[in-house]
Amino acid sequence: MFYKIAQKIMFQMDPELAHEFSIKSLGLTGKTPLNIFYKQTLPKKPVEVMGITFPNIVGLAAGLDKNGECIDAFADMGFGHVEVGTVTPKAQPGNDKPRLFRLKPAKGIINRMGFNNNGVDALVANIKAVKSDVIIGVNIGKNKDTPVENGKDDYLICMDKVYDVASYITVNISSPNTPGLRSLQYGELLDELLSSLKQKQLELAEKYGKYVPLALKIAPDLSDEEIESIAGSILRNKMDCAIATNTTLDREAVAGLEHCDEAGGLSGLPVRDKSTEVVAKLYSHLKDQVPIIGVGGINSAEDAQQKLDAGAKLVQVYSGFIYNGPELIKEIVNKI
Repeated sequence: MFYKIAQKIMFQMDPELAHEFSIKSLGLTGKTPLNIFYKQTLPKKPVEVMGITFPNIVGLAAGLDKNGECIDAFADMGFGHVEVGTVTPKAQPGNDKPRLFRLKPAKGIINRMGFNNNGVDALVANIKAVKSDVIIGVNIGKNKDTPVENGKDDYLICMDKVYDVASYITVNISSPNTPGLRSLQYGELLDELLSSLKQKQLELAEKYGKYVPLALKIAPDLSDEEIESIAGSILRNKMDCAIATNTTLDREAVAGLEHCDEAGGLSGLPVRDKSTEVVAKLYSHLKDQVPIIGVGGINSAEDAQQKLDAGAKLVQVYSGFIYNGPELIKEIVNKI
């Protein structure tokens, strides 16, 4: 009930202002008595993925809490894990505003944020201040002004800095809002990136005496041949997990709606089926050798079950959480 009232107010505001207000509010109330407005106690339904025991299958997707400012609040809501970022080596403002648009009739969101964040050092400091023991994934990317051919250097810098505070690390090469980034999903560039990251992972594991898994997040706008090629790279380079999918550039599902022609990535219900299809195709190549986290358009327990049926071991929500609130976490955990 509280979320529906809050949502009604927020949906009267500019989307990015509403987002910033929510993040600040959650940052102030997590692990305090004021969390009574959203705190949930959910049944433990543990599942082991990447060698980590997750308390339930539902995670928060990257992008909502880019700087790790309210991890405790999301833990209070019952998320089984929280993925923060995307973070880059240097702070950057992202793309010009406006850059966030609601497509309410379709339960969709278009964003062209452009990896706006306070930089990796600020994120690490925020994670170190977290009070809860929630599983934290850190999603890493490259700065906009870093040439694609030098992109791996940015990923290595971020990985080095977040390794000791992350439960797992996600390599984001699939955002459509950083020029040239998606080219890293293909062929030699991908193999070179993953090989370098894998080598760095093993060095850091020895340095810190712990193994932090590496996940690769891919786009939904891929051909069957591209999915097969990416799966081959994941297996060759012994990645620990695949996350499918990021946002889509396809507008077929929202044609004619207000804001449908805005540039950026489309998330939410309109990407659900496309995302599930990629999960299924990716699973056909990976089988059970590498686990998949399914994300994209999950608005109900049934949607989450579709991702699991397609081959995912865990799910993540973002736009569905914006439209449905913490109740979505409870519904999925209780029903699955």
